[in-house]
Amino acid sequence: MNASTSFLRQSVFRSSRYGSGVILRSFTKRGTCPNCGQPSRPTQRRFAHTPAEDPNFFSIVDNPPKLVKSGRRHGPGLIVLALIPITAFALGSWQVQRLGWKTKLMAKFEDRLVRPPLPLPPKIDPSAIADFDYRRVFATGRFRHDQEMLIGPRIHDGNDGYLVVTPLEREGRGSTILVNRGWIPKKLKRQADRKDGLPIGEVTVEGLLREPWKKNLFTPDNKPELGEFYFPDVQQMAQLTGSQPVWIEETMEPDLLKAYDREAKGIPIGRAAEVNLRNNHTQYIFTWYALSAATTVMLWMVIRKPPSDIARRVRQNKEW
Repeated sequence: MNASTSFLRQSVFRSSRYGSGVILRSFTKRGTCPNCGQPSRPTQRRFAHTPAEDPNFFSIVDNPPKLVKSGRRHGPGLIVLALIPITAFALGSWQVQRLGWKTKLMAKFEDRLVRPPLPLPPKIDPSAIADFDYRRVFATGRFRHDQEMLIGPRIHDGNDGYLVVTPLEREGRGSTILVNRGWIPKKLKRQADRKDGLPIGEVTVEGLLREPWKKNLFTPDNKPELGEFYFPDVQQMAQLTGSQPVWIEETMEPDLLKAYDREAKGIPIGRAAEVNLRNNHTQYIFTWYALSAATTVMLWMVIRKPPSDIARRVRQNKEW
């Protein structure tokens, strides 16, 4: 094959060092011109043009994009979550104050219990009863069994029954008081079945002077016309029996055998001379403070860790 007419073409591909594009170039092997016999220069042909050859070109490496966050970081739920530990801490602090108040109140009542009983005067000012709440007193008179009222149902040691309220008629006009004699079983509701529990003649009753009870929202109203009483409405009972609105709770020494004997005979079982106020404020303090601490940790975790619904997007640089 004639060297002047046949050329060996060789294609070479190389990557440009000035950009990310690829330059495709074709080179022709040096030969002899067939007309003049002089050596010919190799020719170079361009088959592609790349942005890297532009002196004003900037690649993504020179000007990288920015990683940005879009959307709200936290919603209104964060405000609610922040209010929970604050409210729980305030309630715990309030229970601390309640604990101090209840402890002093119980100490005052315990001090009254250890004092000797006072004779109950014939006339009593109802507004002064609060100053003598849980004070041991005694009174002498006759029980008006014909005006007896049963409050119930009431549970005692798992058994259903009633509280027996009987007016105590004392000497002097208008000196009658109401006495809560204690609990009897339901099967001995009729007076004919408990003759031993109806003392005749003059008796002396020792008990605690108490403030009138307060009705809660779930207790139904009394029906005195039907002889049904669900809670001791002292004012109502006093009007029905012509008594003073004075409430005495008869007491007895705690004795299991004596209580069984009274229950069998239908004799009312009186209460013990002790303060029976509930004092659960210590538990409430622990509960509220523990809730405050737990929700505070949860709030810190929520603030520290962004929510999962935050979108992460790539924004091109403004100087692109």
